[in-house]
Amino acid sequence: MGPSPPLVAPSSFLPDVVLAPGEQLEPSLPLGIDGVRRWVWHGRHGAMLIEVIGDDAFVNGQRVEPHAP
Repeated sequence: MGPSPPLVAPSSFLPDVVLAPGEQLEPSLPLGIDGVRRWVWHGRHGAMLIEVIGDDAFVNGQRVEPHAP
């Protein structure tokens, strides 16, 4: 049996934003508050703010309900 062909990820798995060399992966936000973690996700539909406060997550200010098994 010969070698398997390399796995190629479909385009949907490629990153939406490619960073330039030396660019910060998680840029600091000037409005940082203790106990709040923030990220800005740049996707194909625009940027969105993700915040985590304790056990609660928010996307663009709207609370995200956890998945119920």
